[in-house]
Amino acid sequence: MQYEDWKAILAPYNNAVEELKVKFKNIRKEFLERGDYSPIEFVTGRTKKIASIVAKAKKLNATDIEAEIEDIAGIRIMCQFVEDIYTIVDLIRSRNDMTIINEKDYIKNYKESGYRSYHVIIKYPINTVDGSKEVTCEIQIRTLAMNFWATIEHSLKYKYEHYIPDTLAVRLRRAADAAFLLDQEMGEIREDIMNAQSMYRMRELAVKDVLDRIQEVRELGYTNNAIQYQRRLDMIQNSIEDVKEVLELKDEIGLKIEEIKNHKMKE
Repeated sequence: MQYEDWKAILAPYNNAVEELKVKFKNIRKEFLERGDYSPIEFVTGRTKKIASIVAKAKKLNATDIEAEIEDIAGIRIMCQFVEDIYTIVDLIRSRNDMTIINEKDYIKNYKESGYRSYHVIIKYPINTVDGSKEVTCEIQIRTLAMNFWATIEHSLKYKYEHYIPDTLAVRLRRAADAAFLLDQEMGEIREDIMNAQSMYRMRELAVKDVLDRIQEVRELGYTNNAIQYQRRLDMIQNSIEDVKEVLELKDEIGLKIEEIKNHKMKE
C-alpha cells in the first residue's frame, strides 16, 4: 500500500483522536468550573504508526485492517484514584456521541505481567469530506501509578523485542503489585485528598474573582481603593488562613462596586 493510501485511511482516525481529546478535556474543565472534583486528571491520544499497524496485522493475520484492529485510534485517560476509572467508564456509557462495543477490565482481571488498566472499545462517528464514517477507537483508563508502570514495561518490551528476561519480568510484576498497593492506600484517604484539592480549587477561583473585582474598582476610577484591596489580598495570600478570608474580601469588594455604581447613577 502506498503512503498516500495510508494517509487517506488514517485521516478519520487522526480526526477522531483530536475530537475525543478535546471532548474529555472539556469534561474535566466542566467539573472544575463547577467547583467539583474531576475524575479526569489528564488526557492523551495518538494514531497508531503505519509500521505498528502492519506488524499487528501480521500478528493477527488480519485481512481487513480497519475491521480487525481496534486500536488504530487510541485515547488514554489518567486518573488519581481507581474509583475514578469506573466513574469515567459510567460517564462513557451514558454518552450518545459514542457507542461502546467492548470492555476489558484489566484491573479486576489483571494480566500475568502485572499490567492493569481499563480498556473501552468504542465506535465514533466522524464527518469527512466524503461523508460520515464510523471509526473504532480504544480508550485506556488508568491511574497515574498504573500508567507509570505501563510506560516502563512498554520501554522494556521495545528494548527486548517483546521478550523480557524472566528475572526482570518477576521484578516488574512485583513493581506492578507495589504500584497497585499505592493506589489502594491512596483510595483509603481519597476523601481527605479530594477535600483538600477542592479547598485549593475554591481558593484559586475566589482569588481570581477578587482580582477581577479589584480591576473593576480601578476601572471605575477608585485607584486608591483598588490598591488597598490588592494589599489586603497579598496579606491573605501570604498567610496560612483558609479560603474564608478571601471569600469575605470578595463580598466586600462586590458591595463596594455596587455602591460606586449607585453613586455614579445619582450624579
